[in-house]
Amino acid sequence: MSGVELSENELWVASFYRNSEMSGAMFFGRVARTIRGPLQKDVTHHFADESAHAFYWTDCIDKLDQRAIPMRDAYQDRYMDAVGVPASLMEVMAITLVFEKRTIGHYNQHLRQENVPAPVRATIEKIMLDERWHVRYVRDALQAMEERYGVQEIEDTLARYTAADIEIYGKVMAEFQERFAAQ
Repeated sequence: MSGVELSENELWVASFYRNSEMSGAMFFGRVARTIRGPLQKDVTHHFADESAHAFYWTDCIDKLDQRAIPMRDAYQDRYMDAVGVPASLMEVMAITLVFEKRTIGHYNQHLRQENVPAPVRATIEKIMLDERWHVRYVRDALQAMEERYGVQEIEDTLARYTAADIEIYGKVMAEFQERFAAQ
């Protein structure tokens, strides 16, 4: 018993985070299964991190005496709908960089809210350590791909994914605000 009560909306948010981490794990599991070369180890590590993050959210929700709300789609699904499935490893890394930076920003925003339950705060802080590493290794990977793809193609790809992210995130935040305004 945690002694902390989660509202239905707070449980929905934690479940949304859990679902997004599971989606990320499944995506990186597919990439890790097929990738060869120097990124194989880092992508496999990323897959393991995303799986662990899904567990951390499950454990957090459990510590709050709740059960996750089943969800059909994840934040990442909206990326695929907006920009399609990445066609190359460079595109995988580009969309990952945009997404991981968004995740860090969003989690930081969540931590600035009042009355964040201790288990939620601890979970976000634990995950953030991995997210920062994800950004570093992906940035390094994209820099190493400059010779093959060219700086301009990588920048254009990042710009395309960033534009999609801004639109997608705006819609997600509208859903969050609508959900919490109804409380």
